[in-house]
Parts: sequence; C-alpha cells; structure tokens
Amino acid sequence: MQLKIMPKKKRLSAGRVPLILFLCQMISALEVPLDLLQPPTITQQSPKDYIIDPRENIVIQCEAKGKPPPSFSWTRNGTHFDIDKDPLVTMKPGSGTLIINIMSEGKAETYEGVYQCTARNERGAAISNNIVVRPSRSPLWTKEKLEPIILRNGQSLVLPCRPPVGLPPPIIFWMDNSFQRLPQSERVSQGLNGDLYFSNVLPEDTREDYICYARFNHTQTIQQKQPISVKVISVDELNDTIAANLSDTEFYSAKSSRERPPTFLTPEGNASNKEELRGNVLSLECIAEGLPTPIIYWIKEDGILPINRTFYKNFKKTLQIIHVSEADSGNYQCIAKNALGAIHHTISVTVKAAPYWIMAPQNLVLSPGEDGTLICRANGKPKPRISWLTNGVPVEIAPDDPSRKIDGDTIIFSNVQERSSAVYQCNASNEYGYLLANAFVNVLAEPPRILTPTHTLYQVIANRPALLDCAFFGSPLPTIEWFKGAKGSALHEDIYVLHENGTLEIPVAQKDSTGTYTCVARNKLGMAKNEVHLEIKDPTRIIKQPEYAVVQRGNTVSFECEVKHDHTLIPTVIWLKDNSELPSDERFTIDKDHLVIADVSDDDSGTYTCVANTTLDNVSASAVLSVVDVPNPPFDLELTNPLDKSVQLSWTPGDDNNSPITKFIIEYEDTMHEAGLWHHHAEVSGTQTTAQLKLSPYVNYSFRVMAENSIGRSLPSEASEQYLTKAAEPDKNPTAVEGLGSEPDNLVITWKPLNGFESNGPGLQYKVSWRQKDGDDEWTSVVVANVSKYIVSGTPTFVPYLIKVQALNDVGFAPEPAVVMGHSGEDLPMVAPGNVRVTVVNSTLAEVHWDPVPLKSIRGHLQGYRIYYWKAQSPSKRNRRHIEKKILTFQGSKTHGMLPGLEPFSHYTLNVRVVNGKGEGPASADQVFNTPEGVPSAPSSLKIVNPTLDSLTLEWDPPSHPNGILTEYTLKYQPINSTHELGPLVDLKIPANKTRWTLKNLNFSTRYKFYFYAQTSAGSGSQITEEAVTTVDEGKMAMASRQVDIATQGWFIGLMCAVALLILILLIVCFIRRNKGGKYPVKEKEDARADPEIQPMKEDDGTFGEYSDAEDHKPLKKGSRTPSDRTVKKEDSDDSLVDYGEGVNGQFNEDGSFIGQYSGKKEKEPAEGNESSEAPSPVNAMNSFV
Repeated sequence: MQLKIMPKKKRLSAGRVPLILFLCQMISALEVPLDLLQPPTITQQSPKDYIIDPRENIVIQCEAKGKPPPSFSWTRNGTHFDIDKDPLVTMKPGSGTLIINIMSEGKAETYEGVYQCTARNERGAAISNNIVVRPSRSPLWTKEKLEPIILRNGQSLVLPCRPPVGLPPPIIFWMDNSFQRLPQSERVSQGLNGDLYFSNVLPEDTREDYICYARFNHTQTIQQKQPISVKVISVDELNDTIAANLSDTEFYSAKSSRERPPTFLTPEGNASNKEELRGNVLSLECIAEGLPTPIIYWIKEDGILPINRTFYKNFKKTLQIIHVSEADSGNYQCIAKNALGAIHHTISVTVKAAPYWIMAPQNLVLSPGEDGTLICRANGKPKPRISWLTNGVPVEIAPDDPSRKIDGDTIIFSNVQERSSAVYQCNASNEYGYLLANAFVNVLAEPPRILTPTHTLYQVIANRPALLDCAFFGSPLPTIEWFKGAKGSALHEDIYVLHENGTLEIPVAQKDSTGTYTCVARNKLGMAKNEVHLEIKDPTRIIKQPEYAVVQRGNTVSFECEVKHDHTLIPTVIWLKDNSELPSDERFTIDKDHLVIADVSDDDSGTYTCVANTTLDNVSASAVLSVVDVPNPPFDLELTNPLDKSVQLSWTPGDDNNSPITKFIIEYEDTMHEAGLWHHHAEVSGTQTTAQLKLSPYVNYSFRVMAENSIGRSLPSEASEQYLTKAAEPDKNPTAVEGLGSEPDNLVITWKPLNGFESNGPGLQYKVSWRQKDGDDEWTSVVVANVSKYIVSGTPTFVPYLIKVQALNDVGFAPEPAVVMGHSGEDLPMVAPGNVRVTVVNSTLAEVHWDPVPLKSIRGHLQGYRIYYWKAQSPSKRNRRHIEKKILTFQGSKTHGMLPGLEPFSHYTLNVRVVNGKGEGPASADQVFNTPEGVPSAPSSLKIVNPTLDSLTLEWDPPSHPNGILTEYTLKYQPINSTHELGPLVDLKIPANKTRWTLKNLNFSTRYKFYFYAQTSAGSGSQITEEAVTTVDEGKMAMASRQVDIATQGWFIGLMCAVALLILILLIVCFIRRNKGGKYPVKEKEDARADPEIQPMKEDDGTFGEYSDAEDHKPLKKGSRTPSDRTVKKEDSDDSLVDYGEGVNGQFNEDGSFIGQYSGKKEKEPAEGNESSEAPSPVNAMNSFV
C-alpha cells in the first residue's frame, strides 16, 4: 500500500510542536539542486538603511545563486551605475558585492545615495532592496557662552543638552569633570531628549561641572558640551542679600513658594499625541516638578497595561511597552502627586504599521503543462499597495506571457512551458515603508532524485519520535513511498506519518523499530530510492536525583546525581546553579555522582541542576539549596510614647536567613545601678516589630533586641537610646526578714535588701521596728542606711519578738510591711534530763528513757537530746587516758531512744543531755548497764601439726571476740575418699581451757576435713574448717623400691606401653559412643616444701603412680607433698578438689589414671553420709585411696 502524503496533521500535542516547527523549516528549505537550470535567487544583501563608517571602505553586499551563474548590475539613485568608469569602485569576483575604496582617496559623502542590485541569467532576473547608503556623522557642539545659574533652594530646574544632530542619533549622559556619572533619583533625572530635570533643587546640587556628553557608537566618539555652573542658595542667604529690597508681602511670598503642588516640566499642557510603529518600543515620558518631590503613576484609560511587555524606567517617569501592536493604541495617563496635590496628563497613542508579511511568495517549480500560483499577501496601517514585477520590470510593461494571469495579490499560471520561467517581484508599500520579495517560476522536466546521503544512520531514543529524512527533487513532483527491510511491504499510515518533504515519522519509536528503511521517489519520468538505517537507544535517566537541602551557613552539603544510560552512549554530566555555570570556587567539588559544597555561604542559595547529556538526549534534575542561619540582629531601635512607667520600643528585623523568625527577646540594662549587666524583660512573637514595655521608677533604661528562629538566637542589636524614668516611693519591702540572737542578750534582725532596680528612687533606707510579743510595749523603730541587718542589744534571753522592716527613699515609704516573729539570743540549757532508765533488749541493743527538762530551762530552741555512752575498759587497757565515747542525738522532744551496735557481755556507762541552738546542757547522772553474753566469733586460727600414720595434732587460738565465757569447743571431722564422698562425721567436745588436741587411731594416708567452733552459754559461734592428711605406710614404700629393677626392664616397658595404647583406644570408643566430649581437666599443684621421700604408689604393683589426662594422655607430676612441718593451713587448702568442685562419677582406671569431671562448688557445712564436701585434688586423692 502506498503511504499517502499528509498535507497537515489534525492533532498536535504540546510535546510535538517543536517537531512540527522543524518539519516546516525543512519544507521551506527545499531547493532546486544547483546542477539544474534555475533563475537567480538573491542570497545576501546589505540592509535597507545602510549607515557606513566614513573612515573605512564602503562594502555594499549583493550575493545570488542560479544556473547558469547570474551576472550582476547596479543602479544608483534610479539610474545605471557604471562601475567601470569609477576607479575607486570594484565588484567582487563571482559576486555582485561592491567595494568602494575611500581610504586612499575620496569621501564617503560622494557615494551617498540609493543603490539596487540586479542578478540576471537566461531564466530571469532578481533584484535587491533599495539600499540607502549614508555615512555616519558625529558633529561637534556649537560653541556657546553659558551663564552660571543661580536659584533659590526648592526651585525647579532644567539643564538643556541639545546635542548636535548625528547619524545615527547619539546616546546622551551627564557626567562631571572627573568622568563620574551624576547621581539621579526621583528628584533629579534625565529625560528622553537628554535634558537634565530637577523637580526641586537642594544646596548639595551646587556645582560647576554639569557636563552633557554625546556618544556616537558608530564612530566610537564622544562629544562634550560646555560645563554648566549651578549655585543653589538658601532662604537665609537670600534674606541677607535682598531683604532690604523686599516688602513684607514679597518676603512672605518668597518663603511660602518653597512648597508647592506638582506641575509638569515635560510634556506641556494637559494632553499630547504620540505615534509609534508596530514592533517598535513605545516610550512615554512624564517629568514633574514640585515640593515635596512628586511621584509618577501610569494608567491606560479603558484598558490595562500589558503585563509581560510593560517596563518602567527613570524612576517610573518613563513608561515603555515593547513589541508594540495596533492593540496598544489608546489614551495613556500619567499622574504626578505629592502631599499638596496631584495633576495628570493624557497621551493619545496611535500605532501605525509599515508593511509586514502575511504570506510571502515562494519559489515555484513546475513541469511543462502544469498549473501553479504565486501569492503575495501583506498587511500594514495604512493597508499597503501590492505591485508585481517580472525580472525587475513592472508586469504592466513586461513582455506578455499567455500562461500568466494576475489577480491582485495572486498570479495564476496555467499550462506553463519552458519559456514561462522568470523571476517575479512582489512589492508591498505604504507611507511607512515597503517589502520586496523575489520568487521564481522554474519550468523543468526532471526524473526523481533523492538528495539525502545513502545509508545514513539515524540514532533515536526509545519512545521518542524518529524522523527519517528523504529529501527529494523531481519535476513533476514525485510521489514518495517507504519500505522497511529488504523485502518489506510499503509502510501504512496508521502507524507511520509521511510528510510533504518526504520525511518518514515514527511517532513512538520502539526497540523493534530498529532496522533498514528504503525511500522510493517516483514520477512519470523515472524512479529513485535510498536506504537509511535506524537504531533505537535506551533513554538516559537520572535514577538518584538531588534532593532539597536546608543547610546552616558554614556547613557542608552534598547533592547526588546517579545516571543510567545506554551502554553505547557516553554521557557527560554537568552541574548548573540557577541555570548558569557553577562559580569558580574551590569550595565546589564534583566527583562521579556528587556535587559537594563546603563552607556554605548565603550566596550559595539557589537551584542546583544536574544535566546529563549524550549525543541523542539529555535529562536534568534540580534541587533547591536553602542556606539558613540564625537571624541577623535587629536594628534601628526607637523609643516612642514615653510615660512614667511605660515606653514603646520599635525595631526593624534583620534578615531571617531563610528561617522565619519565631520570636524577639527584649533585654534591658540599668546603666545607673548595674551598668553592663543585661536582664530579660519581655518576649514577643516573630511577627511583631513593636512592644509596649512596663518600666520601673528611677531606672536609666537601655534596651536591646535579639531575634530567634529554628536555628538559634541572633546576636544582640545595638543598644537603644537611654531612658530615665522618674523616681517614686518603693513599691515593695525587703524579703527574708528574720530575728535571731547571736548572744544571750541581743536580737539580730536581718533581711534581704532591695536591689538598685527595686529602690524606685534615691536615698534608699530601711525602717526597722520591733517589740516583745507577749508584752505591752510600743514599737521601737530605727531608720538605717541601705544595709542588711540591725542588732538590738540588752534583750532578755530567748524572748519572742515581733519584727518588721519597711523600705523608704527620698520620695516616700513603701507599703506597710508584714510582721514576722523572731527570738532574742539563746543560752546553754540549765537543767539535765532526769529519771534516766536503761532497758537491755539483747546482747547488742538497749533502750533508754528519760524525763524531759522544763521548757524555760532550755533557754533556746529545743534541738533534741543527746546520749553519750561508752564501754568500760578492760584491766589491760585501763591505763589509757582516752575513753572512746559514742554519741547518739535524738531530734525534737523525744524522751526515749534505742542504742544499737553494743558489744555482748560488756559493761557500759551513759548519760543524757538536752541540746538547743547554743549548745548542750549539763549531763544527767551516769547510768551503768551490762549486756548479756552472745555467741563467740570463730577461733582465730586452726593448724594441723605432726601428722603420723594414724594421728593428727590440732592447735588453735581462742576467738578474738568470745562475747562471754567460753564453755567448751566442738570439733567435728570426717574422712574424704577419692570419689569426694564424706565418711561418717565424728563429734568431739573439748574443754574451753585447751588450745591443742591430738586425734589418734586415724586411717593412714587419708584426708580428713575438720570443723571447729567455740561455745558460750548463748550458743555456738562461727566455725573454722581445715583439711589434713595422715602419712603413708613405710612398708608399701619399701615395696615400691623393690619394683624399680622390674620397671627398668625392656619387656616391662613394652607391656606398659601396650596397656596404655589399649586404654587410649577404649577411651576413644567410649567418646564416640557417648556423642559428647569427655574432657577430664585435673588441676594439680605441687607444694615447694614437699618431702621427696613420700610418693604415691599403685596398690596393685607398688610402682609410682602416673596420672594422665584423658584428652592428651600427657603424664602428670608425681603426687602432692605435705608440708615438712606437718601443718595444713587454711590458706593452703587449695590443694584439695575445692578448686574443681564436686566429683561426678569420678573413678580410677586400672593403671591408676583418674577420670572424672569437676565443677566449682564449695561445702560450707559438714554433711553426714555420702554428701560431698570440699573435694581433694587428684594427687591427694590417690594418697588416700584404699
């Protein structure tokens, strides 16, 4: 199916508008190939209004193309310009451009005129615009004598510029002798005509160098007017010079004229007219004088000013509307206003239009016998006149062509032949200008040709339109078909779009769109085709975009931009700030995916954009950086509405640094009383800029303000002016009033004085008053200076007083103060507590009772009762001088108390005293009591000495604290076998006067555990434990020595190794069968003092025993040795199995090695039967094995 040409597309989305514009450009750019016959076409020419620099050669451009190449000719001022007759004029080879050499000789003015170029070949002639050539001019100011201008302060002034007429017009500005621009403002400004306008003058306007400059940009020259001198005199100066010559009426008139309502300096009158051409800039100006300086406003009657095209210049004195159109015609009103009145001026604006194209004629290529049209449509105000020319000659006088018919702005061609080829010119003109367009009619018979290069490769991003070019030419116009693949069918219009210029559009290219496409062009004279290739690429995407960031000034911020792209494309990533390049600053660093900004400043705020570019597409992502900080300090503090006790404070907030101000904190300084110390006064919301502050009398206030936002608090503002409030009587009295005596006969009255801020006035003093509470005396008063205490002497001891302290100053007294109660000084109590009784509760606790002393005898505030108690010294310590006494204090009026922590079986003495604020009273009579017996402490030591085969001797020291009379000792002991089982417990009573005891008939080589404690009549005390071992049988020792010779025989050593290996194999088998580890750690220690003669032996063969670990079968050290002094100390009992805990199924193998597992528990109490106690070590266990 042939894909039909679509002249237009019905639906256009916003995203496809640029595509359509591109296609339109392609269509309009279709040209006849230069190897084919065609009429001339003007390709380049100088502007219509051509202003030249008279110091350089004149170049008038005229370039054209055609087949055959055209020849060129010129006219000047409507007549033929023969360049061969002027030696200064040459024509550029192959071109119509004129070069006039005036640098060597000649003047530019000689060649001023209207030039037109004609390009001609056998198929027609094209003409250029009329080019008006004029040399630029920058004339000097005419010399003139300028008188100094003297005027009164406040008058208006216009300094004329009147620059010389130049070509083009100059740019005007005012400067002084130092080439510094004169400052301009709402009061002083430059008008559009170059004059300098003063709405009113001030003394500072006096100067002698007001200079108007004219800059001629074309020749890069500046011309200067003569300086103008202006002197402004004040009314006082005027009075001194002319007061004698003025009447009172004239003098008043001169003085009052200084202030006046506005009047216009330009334009004049109430109304004026303005005409402007379409497309230009409309500039309207109103400048007014008056005092105060008027302000200018602009409105459009019956309409609004265009928002996007309206601009105000020169302090709103100039209104500009760009790209003006007929719709901008109307009445514009400027209003000048000051405090004394307002005036207005109406400017009627008319917008005219030079001709502009609606449809310019286009080149027309026809084949013999075809029809066609040339259309030339233009508009303007007034409406332009359309005229036609053919080959530069008016069509009315041109040779007749039967195929041509003219119908106003249209030429209709029918059944054209080769002789119909020509160039037609359309001229649209009115009083404001003209338009000239060349369009040729070229009659050709040509088979199709495709102009697009063959095998062109197109690369397109997926899901975007793909445009495959097929630029073609042929006459008559060929039809176009597209095919995909080598043997594909014609592409259908439901998926593809074929444009008039031959371009194939794939609206949404997909991966399967990749391939080879063939374009075929056909007309009646032939056919042409071309192949192009299409590749679809993955789009570039930003998968991690930069994110909005809020950063405090001085910190570091990082933006991320991770890009994913087609693997065949190489992207470049650039960063922009506010759509411009990043600042050239070392604080900005860019790595692969990040932009990092260090030490962020306020200038870094803005929008940061990551742009990823490839040869086919680009994507971008942006994030805003807000730089925040604590606010800048407020400023311009001002105090208003001052009253006796209030004032209004106002301020101007500083910059909030992108974080809204939440509140303002107001502080004050009292420069009179506490200079340099600032106090919090008030807080207001962040939207307020004023605060009504309450004040205290007689304070010299200064205020400062701080702003606070979410980041923090600003620095304080500058201090405000000082404000001193009037003095007043104090409005409060001292606080913390107390009355306490320091001696028995005085009363010390103290108080917290007022600070200077609270004094409310000068001469701060205090009126101190007192009287006895229970008496009928009048108040006694005294006025004291600004102190904090007063001492009343000669008072009775500890009597209640009523006290009050009142503040006063030079203005008056504070309100009546509150009355507080105090007491005169205390003295030591006179009476001791009576009827002291002691009840012994137990051996360590006693309860004491006493009768209270009379209140009057206390002579002060009762603090409580204090018990002194001490233990009677033993005869051995009685010679010591110091007796350690213990003290217990019972608060308040308690009449009994408990004495804890007493020692049993002791003799104690105590007494009781009453305590007040002054000290202790006399002691009561000593009371003696005894504590009963208690249980004793453990014996101080226990040693086992002289061990033999069947006996052990125990030695001990009595308890350090017997806590009574010892009645007897109890010794309990029991044997410990190799399985940690305890044998039967033996209980033995020993008289209290013994410190040594021998146990006989014990088993040899056996470990025993001993428990030993003392007793009183109160019971048994704490026990001490120890262990010891009886010695080894000498007969077995001899047996072991006889076995030495056998043990050294080779066969015996081999047998033992075989037995050991067998045991190892059995152990491994057991280990596997149990499915758990069997580690048998045995802690073995040697005593350095062991007897080398005593070694453990195996019972079956008399050899020395070796003990191996079940894990690695390494030989252990020989059995433990008992100390040579036969003493087993408590601290030496670590050789027992207590380090390893109780034995669990412990046993010995036949070869004497020990297998077992121990955990770390200790036995504290003796146990009967098989209960475990402190376990022996493996070596000692071997010694006791039977």
